[in-house]
Amino acid sequence: MKKVVKKHPLAIRWFHWINFPVLTIMIWSGLLIYWANSVYQIKIGNTVIYKFFPKGLYNALNVPFHLAKGMSFHFAFAWLFIINGILYVAYTAISGEWHYLLPNKKSFKEAWQVLLHDLHIRKYEPLQQKYNAAQRIAYTAIIFMGMGSVLTGLAIYKPVQFSWAMFLCGGYEAARVEHFILTIGYVLFFLIHIFQVIKTGWNNFQAMISGLEVIKTENQISANERA
Repeated sequence: MKKVVKKHPLAIRWFHWINFPVLTIMIWSGLLIYWANSVYQIKIGNTVIYKFFPKGLYNALNVPFHLAKGMSFHFAFAWLFIINGILYVAYTAISGEWHYLLPNKKSFKEAWQVLLHDLHIRKYEPLQQKYNAAQRIAYTAIIFMGMGSVLTGLAIYKPVQFSWAMFLCGGYEAARVEHFILTIGYVLFFLIHIFQVIKTGWNNFQAMISGLEVIKTENQISANERA
């Protein structure tokens, strides 16, 4: 038999679905800004292995000559990103949801086991509560990444007015590099997150929409194992 259980509170679902498009627009508008001074690249000696980003990418996305638009969108949506992040952290702290999200002393060991399971090297996945160990680490890390983006963003935007932020980041150039690396981190998080959603199927996806999850009972699991 199957039963329907509550999984995600309404607030968590709202924060999730607001943050996804907001962060997407932040990344897109950040690319418009970065185009004006795209200096980062991977080099070995004088040989450029990869430049962030190839000219063809900018042309395909119609990025060139939209610096003012990029800055307008970036700063406007930055406030939504900050407010949504503060409300999310406050809600998880007050509601007790942080118990499911924060890693514990076993999380890093179990996260490795989750990875081995996903790669079909390990047969059994570690026991989990609402989120597995890898998710707990990732979802906690993304909060600190958001805080880092705000800090480095302030240092880049107003280095004189927010000199304390620039000092904490190690200077203006360091803040810009850190901001860029964090953005790459968001993109990787998006890709892995989407892959995991596809992998786990419709039931997991609709749980973030409806808040409900369909699970198998022990009787059904036993019947499947016998089959």
